Amino acid sequence: MSKSTKTLVILALMLVLALTTLESTVVTTAMPSIVGQLGGITLYSWVFSAYLLVSTTFMPLYGKLADLYGRRILLYIGVGIFLIGSAAAGAAQSMEQLIIYRAIQGLGAGAILPLVLIVVADLSTTQEELASKQGAIGALWGVSSIAGPLIGGLIVDHISWRWVFFLNIPLGLIALAVLIVAYKEQVARQKHQLDYLGTALISGTILALLLALIQGGTSWAWTSPQSYGLFAIAIVGTLAFVFVEQRAAEPIIPLDLFKNRAIALASLGGFLLGAIVFGVTTYAPLFIQAVQGGSGTEAGLTVIPSQLAWSIVSIMAAFFVQRLGFRRMLLVGSLLMVVGCVMMTFLQRQTGLAFVIAAVVVVGLGLGFANTANTVAVQVAAPKPLVGVASASTQFVRLLGSTVGIGVMGSILNAQISQRFNPIAAHVPSLAEQMHKGISPATLLLTPELRAPYPLALLEQLREAFMQSLFWVFLLMLVLALVILVLMFWFPAGNIEHQEASSVASQEKEVLQGGYRGAEGQ
Repeated sequence: MSKSTKTLVILALMLVLALTTLESTVVTTAMPSIVGQLGGITLYSWVFSAYLLVSTTFMPLYGKLADLYGRRILLYIGVGIFLIGSAAAGAAQSMEQLIIYRAIQGLGAGAILPLVLIVVADLSTTQEELASKQGAIGALWGVSSIAGPLIGGLIVDHISWRWVFFLNIPLGLIALAVLIVAYKEQVARQKHQLDYLGTALISGTILALLLALIQGGTSWAWTSPQSYGLFAIAIVGTLAFVFVEQRAAEPIIPLDLFKNRAIALASLGGFLLGAIVFGVTTYAPLFIQAVQGGSGTEAGLTVIPSQLAWSIVSIMAAFFVQRLGFRRMLLVGSLLMVVGCVMMTFLQRQTGLAFVIAAVVVVGLGLGFANTANTVAVQVAAPKPLVGVASASTQFVRLLGSTVGIGVMGSILNAQISQRFNPIAAHVPSLAEQMHKGISPATLLLTPELRAPYPLALLEQLREAFMQSLFWVFLLMLVLALVILVLMFWFPAGNIEHQEASSVASQEKEVLQGGYRGAEGQ
């Protein structure tokens, strides 16, 4: 492959990766407008959860299927599924339809991320070339995270929320055409023992848990047979997953890795951190639009500083790790998250934009410190033959944390909205009639034409009720940040050299014991 052709392929890969990365953030500022048109505030969390759950659980399988059947065909299938999901999501006529189509998007996105990384590695002839390309991917991820909320806000304010999804189609088709013409696969295929059962169990378990958390207290009572049944399925599914993973030749999550204290604490912290990440990016824009009546663009501008702060800390990762070490870096990050979440619990209807931005920036700085330290610490602490597996597993756990966190926060918000809005609607017949038709007060707050006929005093009352509902979501984020801070006091002390020495010792111990049963397959 010539240098110019390789460059063209890399650019096409970066474009499809940018689309899938944007899709996880661009929708955050579009969601209030989507709810305003489609309704379904109780299903708000599912729009994020469906995309994350499906894409996360299928990523490891796609990587191994690519070894079995080739990169090209799996990459084309992934991009095709993603574009079909995008077209369907843009045309959705109800929140239920949108959730299903977001899951289809996630099925395609789950293929794109691992396959782009694999193909880039295939096309790199030296370590320096690979490092530069991976750095470009990291930069693209950061730019997409920063640009996503603003792009979403601009699209919503000046076109339509539907173009948040439709815009993927022309850009994705261009990238797909380039890949079909220019990308010629030249790699040896490898055999893997695919962990289908583990994937099915973790997907079913998380789905049951999300259903129980999000729908419990709204669609059915917490003490109903539905809630008890779903929680029972989640518990049994978790136990079955652990049983299967301990015996799988190539488990989707190698549980033996978590015997290492650094990896275990980094993964647990990452799980909780994932929930905070999506708590900030999802509910800060909702606060701006529903409580303060801001535009989509304003909501996007609120989230961007947090992502920017995170990116800056990530870029300076080597500097901070060298001078602070993993433990102190994690403690600094956790403390910053606590301070930022405390600030978010003080948000009120009258809070100035500067204070809101300051709060999310402090949280973003904390996330940058903690996430970077977690990632590097795992790569250093893991035995060298298992660095890739360990990195993928901890990333998988963090994404699961995001998925579950969104579900729990959505459940809390739904319960609070129901508790606070119903008494208000009981004294306003026209509002009660709208709720009977499926138009909630939250939808009313997010839709200018719906709220126009109502007096300002009623709207202020509804905004205050919504703010009180959001407070409990922000309080949960604070509790999670405090738990992370406490956990990090148990993180192994020492600098990079000490961690590397520990890693070598662990690796030698693995070799003496016969090695990890799945290492050869990885």
